[in-house]
Amino acid sequence: MLSFDLMKSIKREGLVDLVASLCIKANLVLPKYQKEKLEWALENETSPLGKKLISQIIENYKIAEKTGLAICQDCGLAVVFLEAGRDVHLDFDIYEAIKDGVAKGYSEGHLRPSVLHSCVDRTNTKTNTPAIIHTQIVDGDKITLTVTPKGGGSENASRLAMLKPYEGKQGIVDFVVKTVRENGPSACPPVTVGIGFGGTIEECALLAKKALLAENRSEELGDMEKEILELCNNLGFGPAGLGGKISVLDVHILSTGCHIATMPVAVNIQCHAARKATGEI
Repeated sequence: MLSFDLMKSIKREGLVDLVASLCIKANLVLPKYQKEKLEWALENETSPLGKKLISQIIENYKIAEKTGLAICQDCGLAVVFLEAGRDVHLDFDIYEAIKDGVAKGYSEGHLRPSVLHSCVDRTNTKTNTPAIIHTQIVDGDKITLTVTPKGGGSENASRLAMLKPYEGKQGIVDFVVKTVRENGPSACPPVTVGIGFGGTIEECALLAKKALLAENRSEELGDMEKEILELCNNLGFGPAGLGGKISVLDVHILSTGCHIATMPVAVNIQCHAARKATGEI
């Protein structure tokens, strides 16, 4: 830990502007790896209708980049992953600054505000806030932010289960495939599947959401990811749920330890527009 005098100070205005720019970028520009997955899907899809639909998805994201219009009319609830360096000095409330950045980004980017005051008071906040913020303290003197807008349709398709420990790996695989089979067609496929298991009920749900950010195979669970991907792509609901070979673009897993008497598993499904943008200050 540095002395106070040597710690890096972050300006509130800079952080607000960074969050705003990330909200806009995430909604307009798909990550490179996601574009590559869609090209893979186009090459491997065998259904003529499925190929046409994937071609339209690819054309849509190209139009979004060119025109500055959102990839999807559902600009999502802003989920923010915050990595705060322990050697950063702040003289403001970082969560309020992130909130202001989200509001600024959704306003300046002409992005649809979709957040309500609560599940009971279902009036729109008009700012797309509050955002969902997950914080991790890390080494260094920087703040890194990843904004990943999460649409309502794909979030509705996500599921959580407390399996019995004796169900083992096969129980996890069966639950994931069942979730994708029953809910994937309504989540704007071809989808990406994030899986979290272990920990507690809230920890595995967070792991599943974080898994959606992965770009590469898990070193430890890569074989399981590939197995689930193959099983899901044998389900046959295909692009837009209208039939085809490619129902799922990819599967990613994060896991942690759990209690001997528990086996929590979460599945977080993401639509074909797996949006995210990362920046640091």
